[in-house]
Amino acid sequence: MENRILLRKNTPIWITTCALFMALTIALSSFGVPVPGGKLYLCDISIVTAALLLDPVSVMLVGGIGSFLGDMIFYPAPMFVSLVVHGLQAYVISWCAHNTFKNKPIYGALLGVTLGTIILVGGYTLGKIYVYSTFEYAMTKLPFEILQGVIGAVCGILLCYGAGLKRIYERMVLRHHQ
Repeated sequence: MENRILLRKNTPIWITTCALFMALTIALSSFGVPVPGGKLYLCDISIVTAALLLDPVSVMLVGGIGSFLGDMIFYPAPMFVSLVVHGLQAYVISWCAHNTFKNKPIYGALLGVTLGTIILVGGYTLGKIYVYSTFEYAMTKLPFEILQGVIGAVCGILLCYGAGLKRIYERMVLRHHQ
């Protein structure tokens, strides 16, 4: 039942949810928390949360285009890296959360956020080597990429399953489709 509901696009609740998460992703990818040697971005919180609620294709657009636009506005150098990495990260999280472990969806969500964090860390590390042309620079940023991925994964899981956002969203969607 859940997958059928998730795939119904172009409804007001779906459009509103996508717009909300894209705006949140743009906002959170537009500024960072200062850390030694750079900034820590919190856009993964909105990407992971959206991925646990929305279907894979929708959230791929939310994560990829949202982070792309946030980077384009404020820090354009890695914007194409963000488009690909966050889009792929969001797709994988959503696919795992909605298509694996049908009887225990939290396990699918945990698998998805684990794979999503690996995609984030690996993708941004390779992307920074390409964008900035130095392996050393990318390696100095590696601990912060890991921290960003873990913060996004933990906060997204806690918001959806701990705070009940997933249950609330599913009730709203069910009520809207009846």
